[in-house]
Amino acid sequence: MDITKAALKNASGVSIVVGIIVFLGLFSLYKLPIQLFPDIERPRISIQTSWRAASPQEIESEIIEPQEEVLQGMPGVTSMSAWANQGGAWINLEFGLETDMQSALIEVISRMNRIPPLPRDALSPNITLAGQGGDAPALIYFFMQKLPGNENNIDQYVTFFDDVIRPQIEAIPGVSRAQVQSGVGGSEEFQIVFDPYRAAELGIDLTNISQLLGSANDVSGGFVDVGRRKYTLRFEGKYAPQDMKNLILEWRDGSPITLGDIAQIRIQRADGSNASVQNGNPALSIRIDRENNANVLATLEVVKNKVEELNAEVLAPRKLTMAQSFDASVFIYRAINLVTSNLVAGVLLAIAILWWFMRQARATLIVALAIPISLLSTFVVLQITGRSLNVISLAGLAFAVGMVLDAAIVVLENIVRHRKNIGDNVEAAQQATSQVFGALLASTATTVAIFIPVIFLKDVEGQLFADLALTIAIAVFISFIVAVSILPVAASRWLQKDLPPDQLEPVWQKIAHCVMKISSTQKKRLITVVILMSVPLSATYLLMPKLDYLPPVKRDAVDAFFNFPPGASDEFIQEEVVSLVVERLQPYMDGEKEPALKNYYVITWPNGGTIGIRAKDQSKVKELEEVVKSEILKDLPDTQAFAQQGNLFGGFGNGRSIAVHLQATDQEALTIAAQAGMDVLRETFPGANVRANPNLEQSEPEIRLTPNDARMMEVGLDRPRVANLVRAMGDGMYVGEYFDGIKRMNIIFRSEQWSDPEQLAVMPITTPSGEVVQLGDLVGLERAVGPSQLQRVERRRTLTLSVNPPENMSLEEAMTLIKEEAEPKILALMPAGGAINYGGSADSLSKTVATMSQNFLFAMGLLFVLMAGLFKSLKDSMMVVLSIPLATVGGVVSIRLLNMVNFQPMDLLTMIGFIILLGLVVNNAILLVHQTRNGESEGLSRRDAVHQALLFRLRPIFMSTLTSIFGMLPLLLMPGAGSVIYRGLAAVIVGGMSVSTLFTLILLPTLLQLRFTREAQAPVPAGGLNNAVKSQRQLDKF
Repeated sequence: MDITKAALKNASGVSIVVGIIVFLGLFSLYKLPIQLFPDIERPRISIQTSWRAASPQEIESEIIEPQEEVLQGMPGVTSMSAWANQGGAWINLEFGLETDMQSALIEVISRMNRIPPLPRDALSPNITLAGQGGDAPALIYFFMQKLPGNENNIDQYVTFFDDVIRPQIEAIPGVSRAQVQSGVGGSEEFQIVFDPYRAAELGIDLTNISQLLGSANDVSGGFVDVGRRKYTLRFEGKYAPQDMKNLILEWRDGSPITLGDIAQIRIQRADGSNASVQNGNPALSIRIDRENNANVLATLEVVKNKVEELNAEVLAPRKLTMAQSFDASVFIYRAINLVTSNLVAGVLLAIAILWWFMRQARATLIVALAIPISLLSTFVVLQITGRSLNVISLAGLAFAVGMVLDAAIVVLENIVRHRKNIGDNVEAAQQATSQVFGALLASTATTVAIFIPVIFLKDVEGQLFADLALTIAIAVFISFIVAVSILPVAASRWLQKDLPPDQLEPVWQKIAHCVMKISSTQKKRLITVVILMSVPLSATYLLMPKLDYLPPVKRDAVDAFFNFPPGASDEFIQEEVVSLVVERLQPYMDGEKEPALKNYYVITWPNGGTIGIRAKDQSKVKELEEVVKSEILKDLPDTQAFAQQGNLFGGFGNGRSIAVHLQATDQEALTIAAQAGMDVLRETFPGANVRANPNLEQSEPEIRLTPNDARMMEVGLDRPRVANLVRAMGDGMYVGEYFDGIKRMNIIFRSEQWSDPEQLAVMPITTPSGEVVQLGDLVGLERAVGPSQLQRVERRRTLTLSVNPPENMSLEEAMTLIKEEAEPKILALMPAGGAINYGGSADSLSKTVATMSQNFLFAMGLLFVLMAGLFKSLKDSMMVVLSIPLATVGGVVSIRLLNMVNFQPMDLLTMIGFIILLGLVVNNAILLVHQTRNGESEGLSRRDAVHQALLFRLRPIFMSTLTSIFGMLPLLLMPGAGSVIYRGLAAVIVGGMSVSTLFTLILLPTLLQLRFTREAQAPVPAGGLNNAVKSQRQLDKF
């Protein structure tokens, strides 16, 4: 089917199609969700198991190790890591992208059913399917604070939030959940708090109470028939909470001793070290997540409006307020507006270049029609495929602005040339379009095909940048359809007169003459080919920048992390660290010091915490970072702090962090090696953030109780009973659950607080024989230390040293330094059997480089095969492919020049730029080869055909190249929020196309004239080329 002929015969139909495209494009643009980055899927399953009051060693041996045993060998698992914390275990399973996660989840649940029974007070594992948006960054954070006059503790409002506020927020379309994350301490418990001295005074055996409370349950006796009815026989043995204090423990002298005589019964939150502060006020941290495919900006606006309404109508009467923390919409708006303005500027520049060449407004507008039609069609496809509008996809559209004009330029140039000899405008348009259809199809096919490897990239790189490849590929393909259908119709009806004479005709003739002169003899051709092939390849190898992973996209905030001393109490953290930080920040909040702050928050947890600080003037974030490092976090008591500007890509690829995993069975020797390794890394990277996880000071204070079996047996006790007593003396012993009809709470049997180990040792205990002894008689007490956290990677204990290289150093440079300087020194200190592995961005970079290399070769092969099929010649295809190295050197040199102004490593997106460049630079070569073969088919000699191709194609080549370059130029030159994401890519494409265009015009004509066998060359008649060109123009053989 001749699409051009069909379009010319049905111009009204074409107009209707254009109208439909415009309507659907605008509708899709309105409906497309807007966010900062594409949705990232990192398939993973997390398993969390809580065991209250358990130490990390117990968690590791009783929880993690059995779970790891049944999970090993899971199909599709790429890594397994585990953490044993105080009171809980967490196992993280990461899977390949091709894994069927529903089947994997079922397999995990099935395997977890094979683990041995858990300890009685350990909760069942919570198995969560993450990835697919489940581990995406939060939509927004709020902090619930007290207003002046509210004397209550902020954690008293957790239940109020869950019952009143959360349902209203979660009812908002696009919101998946809202939850309190910090500031709440422990969960609510039904506590029975006994006085051990009163119990001893009354002679109450505490071990019997715990057994009594734990064994009292409701029992069903089945069903019995009584007359005409069947009754359920039930024994209500479980104590009601309101009756618990009346529980009779013993009878003495005809009077009962009840539980209320020795204990208080209350509902209270468990002890916890989870606290948060915003702007100096105690607060509850509230995280709000969005649903998959929800419009981020629209959902954010609705959530903020709803919170304003709640503040005014619900929270204010209770003297509460919800204050917003970091607002992602600010950065999203700035980044989206910047890339949108770049897109508009690129459109205007491309149109200006068109007009400069054509010098006729109507012809310029006809060619420019390709831009809105292609972009609007792309919006429709993005909507159909479930994509979003984000910085990546919009950058793809901005890159496509100049590219979509290429086919239209060639078609219009040919139509104008044909109309000089054909009176019928419709016939001229049809013939002109048909003659260049093959070349346009070849160039479009190669451009679109080159994006196939990018679209099918795996892991983060593929998901992040598939939108870029998809938008450019769609836009270029649609532009081809526009050029061979809509543009001929528009030109046949609207283009009423010829274009003005080409003012640059002498320039094209001069360039063609110079190229032909350079390649006039076989010797010159060989020298030219050798120089143009060897110099770019050598320059590319020598100048290639060092590699990096993801672009360093910084957010307008400073983030910091705390490592508190082992065993730091809540009082120490709040009074000596948090209060000091708040005091130092207050002058900046009040505007007394610069940079003035917009807001900040501090969140703490056992042994650690984080802080986020934002300045009012977003341009002063670097100044704020220095203030935080040198003043706010300086000399905190016994606390390590690490500060840096926040990274928006941190959630995808661990920012720019290199994780050095040290593994060995000898934990003590491993810790010594890790401590020395931190010193080595600090020497290697002066001033860089180097931190350990878990904390190397594994000296969590312990009061270790060693049983005295002889004494215990003498008084009628055994190890299990004394162990239960010890639990009751600590955080409390779990004895059951209380359900009030709405929620469940643990019933905890615990003693009143004691102040020091000596007081614990003299705690009176009534034995089963009625004798009162001190706890110190039954156990030996000593002060000791133990780990606060244990980490396991692939079932081996692991200590991780994390390094953030300096901002002007690429990951490849940092990894080279680590492997050459630091690793040998650390290995020398490692115990026997120790090993060093790498994770974080370093591990991702090594995998990505391997993937990108394979995709680059795949793209080259795909180009070669595709062009061989289109040209029906392996030789012509090889000549076009040989022009590619000329483009790579341009991209490399451009990156080097950019580094003289701004640090620009060879990050992932920049690497993808070289793949995209392959499909762009061959277009000019295709036009020259196609026109040369056309000339030869008309009887011209090889040399004359090459000369003719240069004369005919120089104008459209320069026009399309300059429109593409100027269309992308704003992406390279205009700085701002998010520009670092695509700046390197723009540099590669602009530099590559610029150099490639100039060199291709020399190399390809030279290659086309090379002769590899001795052939008799017929002499060219006087004026042969000029006559041939004139004759061909007269016959309109373009």
